[in-house]
Amino acid sequence: MNENKKNNSIKNFNPYWGWIITGAVLLAFYFFSDSASSQKTEWRDVREMLENGYVEKAEVITNRNRVDIYLNEKGKNASKDKLEKNKNASPEWYFNIYKEWKSFDEFKAAQENIPVEKRIEPSYKEESDVWGGILSWIFPIALIIILWMFIMRGMTRGSGGGSGGIFSVGKSKAQLFDKNSAGNKITFNDVAGLEEAKVEIKEIVDFLKNPAKYTALGGKIPKGALLVGPPGTGKTLLAKAVAGEANVPFFSMSGSDFVEMFVGVGASRVRDLFKQAKEKAPCIVFIDEIDAVGRARGKNVGWSSNDERENTLNQLLTEMDGFGTNSGVIILAATNRADILDKALMRAGRFDRQIHVDLPELRERQEIFQVHLRGIKLIAGLDISFLAKQTPGFSGADIANVCNEAALIAARNNKNAVDRQDFLDAIDRIIAGLEKKSKTISIEEKRTIAYHEAGHATVSWLLEHANPLLKVTIIPRGRSLGAAWYLPEERQITTTEQMMDEMSSALGGRASEELTFAKISTGAISDLEKVTKQAYAMVAYFGMSEKIGNMSYYDSSGQDMMFAKPYSEKTAELLDSEAKKIIDNAYKLAKKVLTEHSEGLKQVAELLLEKEVIFSEDLERILGRRKSMARLEELGFKPISDGQLFIDDEK
Repeated sequence: MNENKKNNSIKNFNPYWGWIITGAVLLAFYFFSDSASSQKTEWRDVREMLENGYVEKAEVITNRNRVDIYLNEKGKNASKDKLEKNKNASPEWYFNIYKEWKSFDEFKAAQENIPVEKRIEPSYKEESDVWGGILSWIFPIALIIILWMFIMRGMTRGSGGGSGGIFSVGKSKAQLFDKNSAGNKITFNDVAGLEEAKVEIKEIVDFLKNPAKYTALGGKIPKGALLVGPPGTGKTLLAKAVAGEANVPFFSMSGSDFVEMFVGVGASRVRDLFKQAKEKAPCIVFIDEIDAVGRARGKNVGWSSNDERENTLNQLLTEMDGFGTNSGVIILAATNRADILDKALMRAGRFDRQIHVDLPELRERQEIFQVHLRGIKLIAGLDISFLAKQTPGFSGADIANVCNEAALIAARNNKNAVDRQDFLDAIDRIIAGLEKKSKTISIEEKRTIAYHEAGHATVSWLLEHANPLLKVTIIPRGRSLGAAWYLPEERQITTTEQMMDEMSSALGGRASEELTFAKISTGAISDLEKVTKQAYAMVAYFGMSEKIGNMSYYDSSGQDMMFAKPYSEKTAELLDSEAKKIIDNAYKLAKKVLTEHSEGLKQVAELLLEKEVIFSEDLERILGRRKSMARLEELGFKPISDGQLFIDDEK
């Protein structure tokens, strides 16, 4: 144990302290060596020594403005109480003089009462400064060397060189986790939802734990698996769970750690990473955000190409599946941009599996809430399933943010526990921003906003395929002056009728302004942007136009950065015409719905002006039951959460 401590102390010794200590010793010796063997005095004391005949010799050091005084035996005996005996031939006393001081005259005047034959005349000499000469050329060079080493060490740290200085800049920066590591305690139990992804990930871990189970039947362990999915869905969390579950070494690093400004550093780090992995095989190597180094090669040469990044990618491809063997090394990688990765990286033999980590569905969101609510003090009887229903389209990271925001809101309101309203406020804040009740809005503007939001609410409520509305408000949030919350259906495909109803709902605000005030405002800019993109997608991507037909100009490979459009100018004009036609039809439908239910629109708007926030129950009371609700009930669905959402009894 003591031997280990000794070795660690030797390893942790910083060599820069050696330079600092050496310099300090040299400076101390230089400044104190001259006066270490003699004692300083003043001229008045020397005058008394001269008058008493104690001085044997006096030397004026002209280049140092100093006078050295040597005493005779009589003087030494008389000064025993003051003088410290010296073992060398150095002077016993010295005093400093000014350049204008006339030593000969002063010595002569001090010895007027002494016989001429016993008088002392000062001698003059220049003293060579050996240490000063040495330091004059050693110190600047040493200072330059120390500064250079500090600068290079800082550059090396900034570029990931590690503790080895400039010589380790090409070393891998991967963090190593093994069964003895205390830094990673995450297991598969901490990963809620993602059941399909966990099945494949668990199988990879089982490959390493029980390889004979699979090799006995002739199977081979997969070389790599790529986690693909939107941001915040838990790709990195799955990798952390693998590190916590596997009883094999686990190397973790980011794709950006390979990319450097120095030529050859990225490829060198790849080689070093796989060298370490082979030495500890069987093991797992995890590369997060692999698109930083794995972007497709050869695109837009001369514009945005990066030779160093491509060299790093080439080395990575060689190490993953080249002539060398990587037996027992499994590569895990994560990205949300799989479309831009190089095809050579995606092929079987490098990444044998692509594991899709999608946004969680209702049941999975409920499980994620249960994980993130473990450390939060909740009010008794809080319905977690209700929270899951209020967060469609939320990722795992979004749900974690909701739980944290709810706890902060409850603490801000001095509550003893987090309740349902805190979670609803947190969801509203994350979606639309913080309420700005102090924002000054004129009465006319507020009335326009109320009718605009009432138009959205009315059209979405009355159209069968539009998303059901949860609540609508005219309290400013973030950059918006009003907002409406919807509960979109979690569907995999969308029909033309559904898209048209959603577009009509988005245009309901503009239509309401025109019908009520006979004029329009700039408040519909986000609505217009949304429907324009959706109309062009229907025409150019989904083939939902009779004149365009079953054609799609969508490029799923991601190589859409081209100078020429994949269609002629005539087709472009037709695309514009068809998109405008779809938007016009959606707008006409919105105006028709609002005209037929003008009284209901007015009641909704006036209620908004009165309460500032209304809910689906208010719309149901004013406009009646939604068609989609009645139809769902006929099909065997039942209402849950105050009539806001419907699920099948059998499901």
